Amino acid sequence: MAASVVKAPKCTRRGSPKDLAQNAASAGKKSNNEASWNWFLLLATVFLVTFATRFYKVTEPDHICWDETHFGKMGSWYINRTFFFDVHPPLGKMLIGLSGYLTGYDGTFAFEKPGDKYNETRYQGMRYFCTTLGALIMPMGFDTVYDLTRSHEAALLSAAYLVFDVGLLTLNQYILLDPILLFFMMASVWGMVKISKATASGGSYGLRWWFWLFFTGTMLSCTISVKFVGLFVVLLVGLHTATELWLILGDLRKPIVETVKQVTCRAITLIAWPVLLYILFFYIHLSVLNRSGNGDGFYSSAFQSRLIGNSLYNASKPRDVAFGSVVTIKNHKTGGGYLHSHQHLYPKEVGARQQQITTYTHKDENNKWLIKPHNKQRLPKDKLQVLRHGDIVRLEHVATRRNLHSHHEAAPMTKKHLQVTGYGELGVGDANDAWRVLIVGGKVNETVHTVTSRLKFIHLLQNCALTSSGKQLPKWGFEQQEVSCNLNVRDKNAQWNIEDNEHKLLPSVSFSIYAPGFFERFLESHAVMLQGNAGLKPKEGEITSRPWQWPINYRGQFFSGSAYRIYLLGNPLIWWSNLVFLALFVVVFLFNAIVQQRRSGISRALAQSQPEIDLDTLAQGEDSETSTAEVCSCCLSPEEKSLKVAPSESSEPPSPAMSLRAAAWLFVGWVLHYLPFWAMGRVLYFHHYFPALIFNSLLTGVMFNYIMRFLPKWVQHVILGVVLSVLVFSFAAFSPLAYGMSGPLANEKNSTMHHLKWLSTWEF
Repeated sequence: MAASVVKAPKCTRRGSPKDLAQNAASAGKKSNNEASWNWFLLLATVFLVTFATRFYKVTEPDHICWDETHFGKMGSWYINRTFFFDVHPPLGKMLIGLSGYLTGYDGTFAFEKPGDKYNETRYQGMRYFCTTLGALIMPMGFDTVYDLTRSHEAALLSAAYLVFDVGLLTLNQYILLDPILLFFMMASVWGMVKISKATASGGSYGLRWWFWLFFTGTMLSCTISVKFVGLFVVLLVGLHTATELWLILGDLRKPIVETVKQVTCRAITLIAWPVLLYILFFYIHLSVLNRSGNGDGFYSSAFQSRLIGNSLYNASKPRDVAFGSVVTIKNHKTGGGYLHSHQHLYPKEVGARQQQITTYTHKDENNKWLIKPHNKQRLPKDKLQVLRHGDIVRLEHVATRRNLHSHHEAAPMTKKHLQVTGYGELGVGDANDAWRVLIVGGKVNETVHTVTSRLKFIHLLQNCALTSSGKQLPKWGFEQQEVSCNLNVRDKNAQWNIEDNEHKLLPSVSFSIYAPGFFERFLESHAVMLQGNAGLKPKEGEITSRPWQWPINYRGQFFSGSAYRIYLLGNPLIWWSNLVFLALFVVVFLFNAIVQQRRSGISRALAQSQPEIDLDTLAQGEDSETSTAEVCSCCLSPEEKSLKVAPSESSEPPSPAMSLRAAAWLFVGWVLHYLPFWAMGRVLYFHHYFPALIFNSLLTGVMFNYIMRFLPKWVQHVILGVVLSVLVFSFAAFSPLAYGMSGPLANEKNSTMHHLKWLSTWEF
């Protein structure tokens, strides 16, 4: 059977192959130069507009705004080398302190509360530093989207969504961790895309490729060293890298050794290098903060012994504990406080109305207790009796002269536990004041030692263990932590240690030998931070929010509530249109997945129904009109290929599939930076959404360009111009939220902001 042949159309090109190749090379080079020039002009514009909007009124108001009271104070402590406790890793605060130090701030301003005037304090350098990092997010976002899509329009619109959002502007202008975190996060994504681009264009193992690998590893380390939520961008880069390595593994043109080399290089630069940097940041942190401060009590007694000025630093105190010793007793769990009491009683509705017993994380005179025998009120003055495993004691609170006591009443917060109180007068109480002292893992007659012995105090009559539940008491308990007696004596939170120890008859020894090394303090720092993060609760009257409220811009939060009002709220046109494009991406992505699956099915069906090809026909085809030379008459010859200009940026030309793939990764970034907050039990605030917002804004630019691609170029530019004009107009309208409002509130009709209060939950 003769094969039907369709004659290929003749190529309309004229001229020698060499001329054609040179013309093609010239045209390609001209196109690349034009694209590069357009990219440069647009990037310069983004830089100019970003820095103009960010640095306008950056030093106003000249008083403390919102969390500047925390992070400005922490910057001061770095300058003064004073140790403190915070729930976040140290890098952001270290950089704030460094920027203040380099710009003339001396670390003496108190940063007591929002609204306090800075007066002559040189706070400006710290604000300039944070604002600069925040402003660099937009150019990096522009270049990231351009590399992902090869589209100037997509990159410009993505950058505009970031530049003209008044919420991002507000968050970037103050002494906060957020602009530092967002900068490092965006830089990590930027580096991730640059690595992928260099790999795709055949630049693996070149100098530029290695630079971007180390750059990305550095930025990942910096991100998680500012806040633990930096882990989300680490996951994003990890997923992207794993996908890229999987594709390299599946490329049969490359040997398996290539995959091994790629995995090794990325493990060094994106895992080992960031881990080393992260440890280095903590080493600097613990080396700089070497003086005792108000955060000492959150850490173990051994940890405190490394802090200059702490009572345990180079301390000489009795090694043994004896009856008659005046001691402080610290809960041995991570972040545990000191056994504490004060004159105040439990309220009527909480068990027996006796003196409160709590744990308190700060050093205080109300933390001191006298160890007495359970059956004697007084000790012989010159007789020394060492405290041993199994001894029965009474613990008398030195300041109030009441004994540590428990009875069959429910604890105030943990109802399954028994209440612990202070009871008696002048050290005289009853049988419920007796406690048996046990050394964890101890033996009969083993001596109790200061700092190193882990102890349990078992109530003699109720057979319960003195414990710190970690639950915070209400305002009547001064928000200190509950102390109770747990009938489960194996409770891990029921372990304590003696920290301070005073006794006239006991010889003192140096405790420097018990000071922990760096890695012990490194691990303890993390345990304390993670526990502190999990235990964050809202303060009374504090406005918090839930994750469902964030994307819809449901409610903002005040940065400054005085006559000069600053209110953190997103530009509603940007935020709500972001949601539209987010939904559009999901629809388009699912539609494309269905179409691709159907096409695959059709291809398989056609392959199965295709008749076998006659070998005689194939042989005849060599002399037929459909020769290879004629079919490929418009293809470049080997000579032309050698002269063809190589792609300067990426081996993949811009295409709809490229844009959709870019949008998919940005969507994954949004999901990773938003959905985990739904599972968090800690207190949450509106500003936690801004990392996810950045991914959503970049996604909007990509999807806008993807949807508009069917239209003529001039129509696309007209629509883009209209959208940019609307963004500029909305930014101008809502900019007083960031730059400062005065006069009546927006809910009053004579307010200049009245027409912008679109939701009743907006409080400006």
